[in-house]
Amino acid sequence: MNQTPQVFQQSITKTVRLNYLLSLPEGYAADGAAWPLILFLHGIRQRGDDVGVLTRNGIPALIEKQGPLPFIVVSPQCPVNTLWSDHVDALVMLLDDIATQYRVDVDRIYLTGLSMGGYGAWFLGTAHPERFAAAAPICGGGIWQHGFPERVCVLKGVPVWAFHGAKDTTVPVAESQTLVNTLRACGGDARLTIYPDAGHDSWTETYDNPDLYTWFLSHVRRPISR
Repeated sequence: MNQTPQVFQQSITKTVRLNYLLSLPEGYAADGAAWPLILFLHGIRQRGDDVGVLTRNGIPALIEKQGPLPFIVVSPQCPVNTLWSDHVDALVMLLDDIATQYRVDVDRIYLTGLSMGGYGAWFLGTAHPERFAAAAPICGGGIWQHGFPERVCVLKGVPVWAFHGAKDTTVPVAESQTLVNTLRACGGDARLTIYPDAGHDSWTETYDNPDLYTWFLSHVRRPISR
């Protein structure tokens, strides 16, 4: 025999880094209570290394306008020329780091994102359903190379409320419809709000609606069985 079987094994150390904005709720410093947390994933135009641009859209924009929400809000920034699916390890480690530094109720961690961040919310939620009490992807979808739409079935134990504009020409509303319908067929708790007159910006109305935050707070993390 001229060839012999061999095995190669080597450990690799990985360094992850994300810039992020942090918002603490009013009253955080005054008591010792644990607080719910929202992880917000931005859209494609806010990628880079200037976290100031994150305040243009979504929850960071809402906080700039009206002040803190009754949540710890973590808004990381996706590096240029990458997608949120490239940073799953970094996002999970960021949540762990925040939980060690601040009083986080780990059973009330909520996931949301818009556009590219909506795709990211579906992807991160399915990668780590055990981490989240509920998820609200906005004008997002799932890429078939990542196993969607069937991949959403791992979220059957995580309540999902998706949002989309009926006139969205950037991400077709069928993207959200397909994932919500698939999740429902798997026995998941999924709902979809379609704004009949909205285009791609279905996030402003969503994040301005107090019902979203009431819905978040109505859910506590459940044990996940895969």
